Amino acid sequence: MENTLYYGDNLDILRRYIKDESIDLIYLDPPFKSDQNYNILFKEKNGTDSIAQIKVFEDTWHWDKKAEETYIEITEKAPKKVADLIIALRSFLGSNDMMAYLVMMTIRIVELHRVLKDTGSIYLHCDPTANHYLKVLMDTIFSPKQFRNEIIWRRTGAHSKSKRFAPIHDVILFYSKTDKYKWYYLKKHFMKGHVESYFIKNSKGYKTNYYGNVLTGSGIRMGESGKTWRGFNPTIKNRHWAIPKALLEEFDEDLTELSQHQKLDLLYEKGYIKIIPGQMWPIYERYINDKDGVAIADIWAYQPYTNNTVWGTDKGIDEDVKWLSPQDQERLGYPTQKPEALLERIIKASSNEGDIVLDPFCGCGTTITVAEKLKRKWIGIDITHLAISLMRHRLKGTFVDKDNYKVIGEPTDLKGAEELSKQDPYQFQWWALGLVGARPTESEKKKGGDKGIDGYIYFHDTPPQITRKIVIQVKSGQINPGQIRDLRGVVEREKAQIGVFITLQEPTAGMKKEAISSGYYDFPMINKYPKIQILTIRELLEKKTIDYPKTTITFKKAEKYEEIKHKPTDWVEGNES
Repeated sequence: MENTLYYGDNLDILRRYIKDESIDLIYLDPPFKSDQNYNILFKEKNGTDSIAQIKVFEDTWHWDKKAEETYIEITEKAPKKVADLIIALRSFLGSNDMMAYLVMMTIRIVELHRVLKDTGSIYLHCDPTANHYLKVLMDTIFSPKQFRNEIIWRRTGAHSKSKRFAPIHDVILFYSKTDKYKWYYLKKHFMKGHVESYFIKNSKGYKTNYYGNVLTGSGIRMGESGKTWRGFNPTIKNRHWAIPKALLEEFDEDLTELSQHQKLDLLYEKGYIKIIPGQMWPIYERYINDKDGVAIADIWAYQPYTNNTVWGTDKGIDEDVKWLSPQDQERLGYPTQKPEALLERIIKASSNEGDIVLDPFCGCGTTITVAEKLKRKWIGIDITHLAISLMRHRLKGTFVDKDNYKVIGEPTDLKGAEELSKQDPYQFQWWALGLVGARPTESEKKKGGDKGIDGYIYFHDTPPQITRKIVIQVKSGQINPGQIRDLRGVVEREKAQIGVFITLQEPTAGMKKEAISSGYYDFPMINKYPKIQILTIRELLEKKTIDYPKTTITFKKAEKYEEIKHKPTDWVEGNES
């Protein structure tokens, strides 16, 4: 399978392209605007609110014609128990934003259940606004028996709210498709206080030092694990021989063919088991190492100012899954970006190298970036060309020498571009800006608020290191020379060095004349670049680019990934269980 980015509605993509039982692991972080007043969130919609639904940063869901059509499809075609749930929820909630969200999520989760392998798992990331409804929904589609965890992730350091406790966590619901799901035991390092209290330090390190290091488990067994070994009979205390896995992991060789008594003999001969006269049971003794620790629990919460309290690292508690601050090197500016280590825990716990990881709400591409680093195959889906463009830049910046993926859903010829411009002018604009590596203006969502700028590119004069700007306009309709004169005025007003006019139509002779008459930008000691440049979509599809100094800083660059120097986490991997 080839790694793939899909542009489009994930429901359509799932149905058209993703085969039954073909995915090993799914992570999804669906958008839902939770920072609204509760009463506003549940206010009935009468259709009079004409709100442009820009599908990137405004992540509210509304009850509209599409929601009603989806509701009807679920009640008529979905499994009966799913239809019954949705009917019951609507009778309780009514036709409001929350119900629209649940309807849209239901039909997608049904498809995600279809594409997941029997050995697969799904992690649904949500906030406390709707996680109780989503839990019922997941129970209905996946079965309560397949619920594995409700993971609590601390998403921020502080959040002041009057008359209630500060909301600082998200919820991640972890389900499996069947009982045959893959699971790889992850451990966290011991706390230093625990090591210093229960282990003895000597020149070799820290060794175990308490009677609790017994080699038995509760219950009687009829096989060799229930027989007497070196004078000790475990059945007299209703127990049996049970060797801790950590002891056996000390040996490089395969011990699976040895009987329980043979393993005990080997451990005794190697000095791991001590028999102390007068004590009822033999105990084991070993030195702790970097692979030791406690099982990662279902609360993933970074604790500030706990540096140097965890054994074997100078990091604080859960520092690897700390929320992203504005200063983090990892942050790319996407509003819902999650830390890579959060996805690393999930992917390592529930998949193998070579497995296929799917993120149907891919955003800025954290899931697929981590999947690539961990040698998994991946599929990412997003409904905006802005996100697709950002993911392209992230992958290129992180994996400099790799181009091992394809993009499906983007226009590949002029006819496709024309169709996109008719279907959704905003998406056309974002796609066109992506062709030249430009970033949209913050105000492009507001009609008339862009001040004649659809996108921009920053670059540097060298020397000295002075930041310069290119402003860009994108037009899909009729064009004329007056628009070039207007762009020249925008360039002067914004004190930009270059202005670029991207057009779906071929420029007229008058437009070309206006552009030429605008003169040049003199790049110090190197070259001259046309101050006003016209590029057609046809030319961009033929790989023509803006003529400017290629010292771009438009998008924040992702940290370059070097496999050998991959930063370790403060937790350790375990074996399949």
